[in-house]
Amino acid sequence: MSSHPDLDHATVESFLKKRIDGLEGALEIIPIAGGQSNPTFVLAFRNRKLVLRKRPGGDLLPSAHAVDREYRVQKALAGSGVPVPEVLLLHMEPDIAGTAFYVMDHVDGRVFHDCSLPGVPAGERRAMYRSAASTLAQLHRVDAGSVGLADFGRPAGYFGRQIARWHRQWELSREAPNADVERVAQWLSANIPPETGRAAIAHGDFRIGNLMFHPTEPHVVAVLDWELATLGEPLADLAHLCAFTWHMTSAEYGGVMEMDLAATSLPSQAEFCETYYALSGAADRLKPFHLAFALFRNAIIFAGIAARARSGNAAAANAGTVGKLAGILASRAAKLVEAA
Repeated sequence: MSSHPDLDHATVESFLKKRIDGLEGALEIIPIAGGQSNPTFVLAFRNRKLVLRKRPGGDLLPSAHAVDREYRVQKALAGSGVPVPEVLLLHMEPDIAGTAFYVMDHVDGRVFHDCSLPGVPAGERRAMYRSAASTLAQLHRVDAGSVGLADFGRPAGYFGRQIARWHRQWELSREAPNADVERVAQWLSANIPPETGRAAIAHGDFRIGNLMFHPTEPHVVAVLDWELATLGEPLADLAHLCAFTWHMTSAEYGGVMEMDLAATSLPSQAEFCETYYALSGAADRLKPFHLAFALFRNAIIFAGIAARARSGNAAAANAGTVGKLAGILASRAAKLVEAA
């Protein structure tokens, strides 16, 4: 039997055995490392593994760490063709785990925090990226209203609201002023392209590190970490994955920006996007605006991680180091803006 400082072992075990039928044996609690957001744990019983995701403790930015939204969107997508774990329960009170949490089934598979897919046979890497593109296209093809998510967000005016929202988050979490952030925010606000207004379900953090691949086969078996999901513009999701993959280096967040893609059997950004376009049937194409927005948004997300690290409330031990990426990504976004 093992426990964890964030969870009272006896309380969690008693609660789960009352709420989920058939759990046998003693509970083992295993923290999942690597995430910067909602603390996540494997809950291992003798006959079944579950996963618990909870809000962090302490003071949080407004609307952040919404585990209830994660639960809702995954429950809605069950049977849609988008691979999501089965969610089992949502508990919004702090009496069991200190904060709100939800529990889902455990899915066996591989998660890669390095976009070069180390250890994967070279001949399978393109197939894995194609599966990622296919999964994203399938998500964007789901009719939000048909799965009960018509009120999950407001697709019209998506980019305008997102730019304003993340700029507000920057004001709340920044350690010092940053001219690149301000320059990019102003340019983005003045250069929003025509939007589809289609009520697509946008994951909000769709990237290789949030996909679980089959244990041995080159295809996605689960999409993870739905905290930022909403109704919005599909190209925001596409740009997000591109930013994390082809616009970051391996040292920054496991990107492939400096790598010889042909030598490592990895697709280019253009190849990946063309696969997505073909599978989604989307008419719109990625523009510098979308990539600048993705880098701007992630710069502010990383600034928030740094702010949590300063307050001692970070979900991962390397949060302070990762938080330094805020300035790097803001600078990269500013260069895209200058070249546009």
